Amino acid sequence: MTEAGLRVDGEKRLTILGHLAELRTRLVRSVIAVVITTVFCFVFYHWIFELLARPAGATQFVFIEVTEMLGTVFRVCLTGGVILAVPYLTYEFVMFVAPALTPKEKKYVYVAIPWIGLMFAAGVVFGYFVLIPPAIRFLVTFGSDIATPQIRIGNYANVVTRLLLAIGLVFEMPVVSTFLARLGIVNGQWLASKRKWAVVLAFVIAAVITPTWDPINQTLVALPLIVLYELSIWLARLFGKRRNPGG
Repeated sequence: MTEAGLRVDGEKRLTILGHLAELRTRLVRSVIAVVITTVFCFVFYHWIFELLARPAGATQFVFIEVTEMLGTVFRVCLTGGVILAVPYLTYEFVMFVAPALTPKEKKYVYVAIPWIGLMFAAGVVFGYFVLIPPAIRFLVTFGSDIATPQIRIGNYANVVTRLLLAIGLVFEMPVVSTFLARLGIVNGQWLASKRKWAVVLAFVIAAVITPTWDPINQTLVALPLIVLYELSIWLARLFGKRRNPGG
């Protein structure tokens, strides 16, 4: 191998090692951020559980294992810590991939960051006030004339936090589609042509997300997904990359 070839290979190895070192640094920072926000949630875990239990009304929760309550508190605080750290985690991810983006793409990413947090929060609020109350009411009252429900706190917390996270992530659809449209990867016409499949997929996602099999709760999830998809089409047409007529 020539000297020039050795130099190129060495530079490639140094570049890879540099990327790995930067990835490790940003992962460590992200973990530290999640630890800090998790500890913050643990300080206020009584208040967090009061909020989570409110959609269940007067339901009395139980735990049947010695470590169940401690484990449930830890999982809920960890989930809350991840939710609170989403803006910073997004920032670390953007900073890691930023060197590979063009200045225009970086501008789009910086504009999208606050909207990611806002839409995630909107999804959590929608799930908490619109989706969870009827779903929990259905689950708790179904068959209660046959047997007395004794709801485990761990099971309830897992269902509620899973729903909140899932709905929050689904609400990112308009942000992602707008960003992809600005990059020219998708456009409004293409999204509109897939509308029928999007409606079917919305009900499939609703069936996966919702803990019940009744069509009412699934429709409560599917309809906002369809609205979000229509919003994505409109945003893609409005902010999508303009094609060059001569290209």
